[in-house]
Amino acid sequence: MDTTTTAATEGKPGLADSLRNMIDETDQMLKSAASAGDQKFQGMREKVLEQMRQMRGQLAELELVSMQKAKDVARATDESVHAHPYGAMAVAAAAGILIGFLAARR
Repeated sequence: MDTTTTAATEGKPGLADSLRNMIDETDQMLKSAASAGDQKFQGMREKVLEQMRQMRGQLAELELVSMQKAKDVARATDESVHAHPYGAMAVAAAAGILIGFLAARR
């Protein structure tokens, strides 16, 4: 596995937690903006837009990390299958038999 991908995900203090916090803060801002006057509403709107920009950036980063991990797993699987072709065929055959057995029982 690529160490830069692992370091990128481990260095983040919980990207999902960060997104949850932003969503909670946005919810609180919208609730307070509804009860505030029009002057405060514009300020709240700007804060919400800024948080949405941050969330989009973090989601784009999460997508890149996920895609890189998927590519790494696919590459490792490909190398393993090329290194052990008969073992891979045995695993595929066993999986096929198991799926066939389970499908036949229904």
